[in-house]
Amino acid sequence: MTPLDPGSDEALAARAAGGDERAFGELVRRHKEPLYRLMRRYTGNPDQAYEAAHEAFIAAWRALGRYDPNRSFMAWLRTIAFNKARDLARRRMVHRFLLGSDALEEEGAAIAAEEGSDAESQLAAQEEMRALDRAIARLPGKLKEALVLTAFEGCSQKEAGEILGVSEKTVETRVYRARKILAVTLDPSLRPRA
Repeated sequence: MTPLDPGSDEALAARAAGGDERAFGELVRRHKEPLYRLMRRYTGNPDQAYEAAHEAFIAAWRALGRYDPNRSFMAWLRTIAFNKARDLARRRMVHRFLLGSDALEEEGAAIAAEEGSDAESQLAAQEEMRALDRAIARLPGKLKEALVLTAFEGCSQKEAGEILGVSEKTVETRVYRARKILAVTLDPSLRPRA
C-alpha cells in the first residue's frame, strides 16, 4: 500500500476515523457543494437534496471505520448519499400513504426576474431547468443515478459503475434509457402516436 498524500481526502478520512473532527470538517467543506448538487439533481427538490446530503455526512462520520482508503472518498460518499436519498424517498412514500395523500411535494421557489430586456429569456431558461429537474426526479432510480453521475457529476461510466456496483455496459444502457425517456418527456412531439 502506498503512503497517502497528507492533504488527500483519503488521508483526511483516516485521520477523521481516528477521531480528528477537524479532518472530517475539512472533508465536509470540500464535498458539501458537489454532494448537494448531486442530490439536487437526483431528488429534483432543494430541501430533499439538503436533507439527503446532511444525512450522508452523518452516516459517513459514523462509518469512517469501515472506509477503505484504496477507494475514492467521494465515490464512497456518493454511494452513501444515494442510499440516504432512497431511504428518505421511501419514508416520504410511507408518510403520504399513511396520511392518505398522493400529492407530490412541489418546489416552492419564487423567481425574481431581473429588470431589462433579458428577463423574459432568463425566466424561460429557469423554467426549462425546473422542467428538466422535475423530469430527472421522476426517472426510475437506477436510470436516474447513472444519468446524474455521468451527465452532471462528470463521472466516467467506469467510475459510475464502481459507485453503483454495476458494469460499465450497464451504466451505458441506463444512461441511454434515461436520455430516451427524458427526450420523450420534454418534447411531446417525440411520443409515439396511438
